[in-house]
Amino acid sequence: MNFSLNGKTALVTGARTGIGRAIAQGLHEAGAELILVGRGDLEDVAPALATVSLDLSDPASIEPALTPVLAEHGVDILVNNAGTIHRGAAVDVSLSDWQRIMAVNLDSAFEISKLCGRHMIAQGSGKVINIASLLSFQGGILVSAYTASKHALVGMTKLLANEWAASNVQVNAIAPGYIETNNTAPLRADPDREPSIRARIPAGRWGKPEDLVGPTVFLSSAASDYVTGHVLVVDGGWLAR
Repeated sequence: MNFSLNGKTALVTGARTGIGRAIAQGLHEAGAELILVGRGDLEDVAPALATVSLDLSDPASIEPALTPVLAEHGVDILVNNAGTIHRGAAVDVSLSDWQRIMAVNLDSAFEISKLCGRHMIAQGSGKVINIASLLSFQGGILVSAYTASKHALVGMTKLLANEWAASNVQVNAIAPGYIETNNTAPLRADPDREPSIRARIPAGRWGKPEDLVGPTVFLSSAASDYVTGHVLVVDGGWLAR
């Protein structure tokens, strides 16, 4: 029963596709009611209390869109999953591209965390899970803004964990390895990089979005009540290599 999410409400960003979609469906199967945030049609993801279409590259739009939803439904679990990437040499990255990546990957996560955090602190319980990356630990190549944003997201995770732990709100992150998503499609299509990446993964395969569901349910449930400020790596053994 420690893993049951019955009676809990979970807000998931970037819920339309990939990791966010799998996590939303997994939380629903574990018993949580859902508030889904993303771009485009979210109706076919899973049964939801509310769906909110938001462009997270505009963080100023977040508070007016989510405040009435949170006032009506409350929130017990927040999964900051939404993210985007820009590939190109660092010397060629424009300021606007840099700012767009930061807005989606970092600024929006902070704004949504503040809104949900106020509710969680007031009720004396809550779970926040930020979806980080292996590039929270490594530099990578050709993804400067993404790497910077994911390093910063882990720092934000630890800061919020420190500030909110006394209110019984746990804040953790999950760092996925190489997962089969739209963001990694260019790498999987690259005849040189794809086999070199797969060869380094001890599990011998790319991860699937569903591989993130179990870790998310754990960090969303009472089973993790004394876990906070932690980054859980789900990478098939990549970092251990």
